[in-house]
Amino acid sequence: MISHNLLLVLLVVFAAAAIYFALRRRGDDDMKSVFENFSRAQAELSGRLSQFSEINSRQQAQLAQSINEQKVAMLKIVDEKLLEVTKNVGEGLQQSTEKTNQTLHDLRERLAKIDVAQQKISSLSEQVVSLQEVLSNKQARGAFGEIQLNDLVTSILPPSAYEFQMVLSNQKRADCVLKLPNPPGTIVIDSKFPLESYQSLRNAQTDREKVEAERFFRASVLKHIKDISEKYIIAGETAESALMFLPSESVYAELHANFRDVVEASYRAKVWIVSPTTLMATLNTVRAVLKDARMREQAGVIQKEVGLLVEDISRLDDRIENLGKHFDMASKDIGEIKISSGKIARRIDKIEDIELGENSEKHLAVEDLTGHRGAEEKSA
Repeated sequence: MISHNLLLVLLVVFAAAAIYFALRRRGDDDMKSVFENFSRAQAELSGRLSQFSEINSRQQAQLAQSINEQKVAMLKIVDEKLLEVTKNVGEGLQQSTEKTNQTLHDLRERLAKIDVAQQKISSLSEQVVSLQEVLSNKQARGAFGEIQLNDLVTSILPPSAYEFQMVLSNQKRADCVLKLPNPPGTIVIDSKFPLESYQSLRNAQTDREKVEAERFFRASVLKHIKDISEKYIIAGETAESALMFLPSESVYAELHANFRDVVEASYRAKVWIVSPTTLMATLNTVRAVLKDARMREQAGVIQKEVGLLVEDISRLDDRIENLGKHFDMASKDIGEIKISSGKIARRIDKIEDIELGENSEKHLAVEDLTGHRGAEEKSA
């Protein structure tokens, strides 16, 4: 807009200069016409300047309005974008806060579980230490094996099928005695725990230590087998075999894995080595044997009861037959009673018919008498 105004000013200046020089060259006669033309040009120029001013004002107003509209639109877009960004940031912060809270909650729960597990581990460590103290003492170790044996036997067999700490005829005290019928008869279970020799075998480092530990372990187990065979297998009193209970699956596995000669020696001595698992299976077999023995003992009683039941059924058949005869006689008597009642009913009907006939004759005589009296009254 400024360039247009400047151009107009320059044109006016140039026009004035041209007129001035033209007047200098021409005479005074043309001065008046020149001034008139100049006035018209000036008026026309003023009109153009006014028109240009108005156009410039309108354009400036339109430009200002357009700028304001663009500014408002831009501010609106910026506000919307800012609101959207604020909303997204707020939602993100909220989600992040929720996830953080959930993570902290899970972390607290896991820490609580870890604390509980740590307490249990501490308690277990104390128990393991106490167990080691128990197993380090021979008497306490023997009591541990006897308690485990007691729990297994009492949980599977009935009380009449076993006895603990029973004294035999040779004055030897057995840890447990299974009372079975002949055969096989009474079976003795003795609890042994060769822990020192087993620990020596586990702790051996060099080949020499391993050889010595194996020799010590083999000798310990063979001594237990020999003692059980001599003490608890008595002809005529106990069965021909006995059980040696090892209250440790690891010792049992080591014995059967690496000391087959010791196991075969126990077979020859008729001393069966059992662990907690195999003893449980053996006791279940013993329970089945006891159940079968009780069934055989009760077979005679069952047969006797079956015979008595057959006799009772025979008597019941006789009584049912007699009852049927009574029912037949009762049915016959009921038929005769029905015949008699029918005859009585027919006689009652005849009697009623006779009474009905007499009453009708009396009724007719009364009607005739009343009718004759009425006719006489009317004639009078």
